[in-house]
Amino acid sequence: MRRGPIPGGSGAVRPLLLHPDPLLRAPSREATAEDGPLAPLAEDMYASMYAAEGVGLAACQIGVPLRLFVYDCPDDEERRHRGALVNPRLVEADGPTVRGPEGCLSLPGLESSTPRPDHAVVEGYDLAGAPVRVVGTGFFARCLQHELDHLDGGLYLDRLSGMRRRLAVRRAGRRPWRRRAGARVR
Repeated sequence: MRRGPIPGGSGAVRPLLLHPDPLLRAPSREATAEDGPLAPLAEDMYASMYAAEGVGLAACQIGVPLRLFVYDCPDDEERRHRGALVNPRLVEADGPTVRGPEGCLSLPGLESSTPRPDHAVVEGYDLAGAPVRVVGTGFFARCLQHELDHLDGGLYLDRLSGMRRRLAVRRAGRRPWRRRAGARVR
């Protein structure tokens, strides 16, 4: 039986930024004490992630340029991993490079086979400021790396090359939300 509040239970769903919003391409800044408590922001992020049926969400995807992301993601053995990381950094990405399906809440309805290392180690802080080290394999490693890319101003499209990239960019340009935005995919 789970004890305590459900992440996102007290949060508000915020609108997600969609590509090509320039905030998605700007590196996020380190969170500091001047930013105040991050727990309310994380609650909004969880609520927004769950509402969009995602497994991870970076603060920049809701317009807050801080190095913070939340996740609720299974690994390849269906073990659930849930948490929030403040000022995370990738300290290890190794193992075989595996192509796997990857989508993004800022590119809704799109998915591409994206290469990523099958193992990742991320260090950062929890919402209380305690140091944490998160180890991920398989799909969870993919999730961790994907969210870190967001914090650095990247998208999974940047990991594609050749024909895969051209096809993904073409599909992104045809999405209804793109026509409303009236911009081109880079």
